[in-house]
Amino acid sequence: MQGRILVIDDEKRLCTLLKTAIESPQLAVATANTGESALAAFELEKFDIVISDIKMPGLSGLDVLEHIKRISPETEVLLMTAYAETQTAVQAMKMGAFDYLIKPFEMDELSLKIEQILEKQALKQENQNLRQQVQHRFSLDNMVGKSGAMQRVYELVHKVANSDATVLIRGESGTGKELIAKALHFMSQRKEHPFFTVNCGALPDNLLESELFGHEKGAFTGADKEKPGQFELANKGTLFLDEIGELTLPTQVKLLRVLQSHEILRLGGTRPLRVEARVISATNRPLESMVKEKTFREDLYYRINVFPITLPPLRDRRQDIPELVSHFLVKQNHAPDGIQAKALNLLMDYPWPGNVRELENVIERALILASGQPIQPNDLPPHIRGEAETPLQHHLEEQTWMTLDEMEKRLIVRSLQDMQGNKTEAAKRLGITRRQLYSKVERLFPGGFQDIENHEW
Repeated sequence: MQGRILVIDDEKRLCTLLKTAIESPQLAVATANTGESALAAFELEKFDIVISDIKMPGLSGLDVLEHIKRISPETEVLLMTAYAETQTAVQAMKMGAFDYLIKPFEMDELSLKIEQILEKQALKQENQNLRQQVQHRFSLDNMVGKSGAMQRVYELVHKVANSDATVLIRGESGTGKELIAKALHFMSQRKEHPFFTVNCGALPDNLLESELFGHEKGAFTGADKEKPGQFELANKGTLFLDEIGELTLPTQVKLLRVLQSHEILRLGGTRPLRVEARVISATNRPLESMVKEKTFREDLYYRINVFPITLPPLRDRRQDIPELVSHFLVKQNHAPDGIQAKALNLLMDYPWPGNVRELENVIERALILASGQPIQPNDLPPHIRGEAETPLQHHLEEQTWMTLDEMEKRLIVRSLQDMQGNKTEAAKRLGITRRQLYSKVERLFPGGFQDIENHEW
């Protein structure tokens, strides 16, 4: 794409000189000798950069700057001035000029300013394109699922997206709660501002509090500099609190205070900071039961549950499975119909405890086994084909010498694999609490969860 520059000066010789010095295959240069003729040219064609003298007969460079910024804010204006007029040039900067040059100046200095402007504009355009791509990706029109259950979800998202209401997204692991949170953000008036995610179950209390609220320098050992929290970083945007049911009671109290006052206090801080982030929460836990058991604060529950949205599990919207399969095939650069009917029927019959996330993982694995051919039943995992043995049966039959620790390690690994790494769901499958799972992993695996991810079983 060719850039366009307009040079304005009442000295025709200077205009010609600048045009000759600047013009290139990538830059087209037009000239004007008065402010009036420059604005007339601008009405016919928009320019990326305007280089104008400040002092001219008739309309001055400041007049031109004011008019151009009103009709084309993205156009950058570079002003030329005599040394005695630098105060006027400073005023021009306040009016939106990019910079000014004091006559006489070197052509290298002008070229550098033009290069800086073009880089700034290219970066701005790139960011705008990326933002549009992200907004399209998380728009409801681009989401997969035409079932009645998902249509009801989309209807709720449309209704609440542009409000500042606190939303609680409910649903099993793998149903797409974060996708809905991002859709709410990018469909709202906050879409130009940040979207941040905090997994409330992934960090211990002391680190989670610092992550949410930030800390001052010296607040604790290792805090060698101040750090803003996610509430600050998401100011005017959206903060997504995933797995909010994992918060401990002390952290729940602090979160409630922020939601009520819209103020945070950094760790080690003494001055409250105002924050205006919209909060969207998500959970797969039964918060109502937790309120009764006094493990989740009732006042916080009502604060986050202003507008609930419940995502259906995949087993309750099986009619969406063919479309989801096609979507994941295309995502992996394969034909949307690259699966045999028998294999698709097996996918339709499977209950999908890991929901959409599990389906995507199965398709990705099957494509590797299919080696470029349409997916057939043998490419699917045994448990989907109805041939699976339980890990306990398999190991008791083949390795009766296995120690209890070894058995426990294998069951932990299998549970995490089956639940796609979701520690809360893996703990439930094992019949223990999440904290018990962490304790067992710490005892059995020297490298923690990283060991499990890298281990072959």
